[in-house]
Amino acid sequence: MEPSEAPQLPLAGIRVVDAATVIAAPFCATILGEFGADVIKVEHPVGGDPCRAFGTPTARKDTLTWLSEGRNKRSVTIDLHKAQGVQVFKDLIAKSDILCENFRPGTLEKWGVGWDVLSGINPRLIMLRITGYGQTGPYKDRPGFARIAHAVGGLSYLAGMPRGTPVTPGSTTLGDYLSGLYGCAGVLMALRYRDETGRGQYIDIGLYESVFRCSEELAPAYAMYGTVRERKGPHIEVACPYGHFQTRDGKWVAIACTTDKLFERLADAMQRPELASSSVYGEQKTRLEHRHEVNEIVRDWCGALTRAEVLKRCFESRAPAGPLNDIADIFGDRQFHARRNLVAMDEPTIGETLIVPNVVPRLSETPGSIRSLGPKLGEHTEEILGGLLGLDAAAIAELRKQRVI
Repeated sequence: MEPSEAPQLPLAGIRVVDAATVIAAPFCATILGEFGADVIKVEHPVGGDPCRAFGTPTARKDTLTWLSEGRNKRSVTIDLHKAQGVQVFKDLIAKSDILCENFRPGTLEKWGVGWDVLSGINPRLIMLRITGYGQTGPYKDRPGFARIAHAVGGLSYLAGMPRGTPVTPGSTTLGDYLSGLYGCAGVLMALRYRDETGRGQYIDIGLYESVFRCSEELAPAYAMYGTVRERKGPHIEVACPYGHFQTRDGKWVAIACTTDKLFERLADAMQRPELASSSVYGEQKTRLEHRHEVNEIVRDWCGALTRAEVLKRCFESRAPAGPLNDIADIFGDRQFHARRNLVAMDEPTIGETLIVPNVVPRLSETPGSIRSLGPKLGEHTEEILGGLLGLDAAAIAELRKQRVI
């Protein structure tokens, strides 16, 4: 397909102001930008988004985190503590469709750019607000971070070994990414509503809520039976064997037998089909009652083979198994390469080619794209203030003189 024939991305023509910081609300803006929205990143003139300093620094000092997560955005610097900056921000909102922010409740109101003011300027505005605990409730003024959200939302309590110290579940920013995803869903639904009515609205998300929403049956089980799920390490209560097992070469595999049929396949892989008979461990109820014995059998089998051997036997018998990949494994994984989950981007500002995660989800007709990595601080200030807002060179120079931009 020639470039001129490329399909229009689904969010082309939508303008997003990303006035948020770090990951949560900015991740929503990143997704929107991957599918065609014009994302304008509003940052403080001094330092900018703290995400620029979060992670491994590059030759230009911005971190790899920023370069990856700031993709497809244009950076403009505006000091919202100053009246001239507030006015520039209002002018920008008047020409935009979506605002993403994650300041503590009341912060934008204190600056004179809260929802009531901005929706008055632009009744079609959709405003995403992500904070630690949402805009209401007794905890709304508490600072919020993903690690705290994991704790308050009930996830961290479940992560770790039985009776051991609870640990952070995977990425320390999981709650941020979850909230950004929920925020993106909210924004798209609000756009649909606006298409029908012409009216905008705001979306209110607490980080802990996004974590809690992924808690399976925890709430109804406690409400009905008083059940408090405890840490189970790599295993779970409702299926067996279902966990992580170390192999002879010091690597790990995940095995997940949720049905009797799947356990039968695992027994075939282990060359011990008798284990799946009804008189031994063929029924899930029996396996759960004897979970320690079953897990020991699987553990010993895995420990006698290399990871490659375990996986080969499981794949041949169609038993559900997979490797516990570290990032080096991922870079060598054929599936990741076949699906182009990793994409190479040249970044002239550091003179390097960076490998970053590709766009998700995958659309058949209008796939998203990464057109640029995270911009330098204020890289597009004059382009946006002059081209979009119509300020002349003298006005922009005066704003610089007053340190508004």
